Amino acid sequence: MANSTRRIQRHFWLWILRFCYPLSSHGSHHMIQSIFTFLLLTSIMVVSRIFYRHEGEWLGDIPAKDWGKLRALVILNHTSLFEPLLAGFGDWRLFWIFSRHGVLPVAEKTMRRRIGVVFRFLVRHPIVITRQRDHTWESVLNRIDDRSIVIILPEGRMKREDGLDSAGRPMTIRGGIADILEPLESGRILMVYSGGFHHIQIPGQGRWPKLFKTVRARLELMEIQDYKASVMAASEGKDFRKALINDLTTRRNQHCPDLEDPSLKDG
Repeated sequence: MANSTRRIQRHFWLWILRFCYPLSSHGSHHMIQSIFTFLLLTSIMVVSRIFYRHEGEWLGDIPAKDWGKLRALVILNHTSLFEPLLAGFGDWRLFWIFSRHGVLPVAEKTMRRRIGVVFRFLVRHPIVITRQRDHTWESVLNRIDDRSIVIILPEGRMKREDGLDSAGRPMTIRGGIADILEPLESGRILMVYSGGFHHIQIPGQGRWPKLFKTVRARLELMEIQDYKASVMAASEGKDFRKALINDLTTRRNQHCPDLEDPSLKDG
């Protein structure tokens, strides 16, 4: 009886490990991970909608939540690791796409934290990066194929309460996003202009988020070809990377809504 019990326990934990860490390339393991990611994203959406009020505004001409040709999701105004609460603006169709084809670069500093476990399963392909243009960034670019959807926060670090990053530097857009968008010739990009999360959780000031606050964002779907053409039309002779940085900086400053708490308003 004891041997039988141990055998059952061993098989149980092996199943848990295979479920949580599907490292095999077999299709069944991939499907299990996709289902787990889909359920996690859906759960975050439900929690977000229960405990927070969402105020969203759609910009542009493409109908809201038309995810069909989505290839990139860009979140501007990175202020907290609780930004997955933006899932409250999504739906199950978007989450299923993420769970099958999502690529998410995640800083190794973030993955070392407890919340890193969540980021591991937010998309199909989370990739740990060092924030340098090294082999880890090459891993991101090599993972992108003709069905991938890349989720990126182009500032590359979080804004602190004083409006600067953790090193006291202004929050600038970094150029890595150009490596992702420049090769894309078709599909759509979703811009998420976040209102910020400092009124919910300030980095370094408390582990748990405040509940029953308002999550604000503006969202905009654009054809990638049209967007890249508009960036270059306003480039004034700059190369694509510099022109893209200028455009995203302008969009962040113009479209990100104010925070709920005026005392924490972004500069």
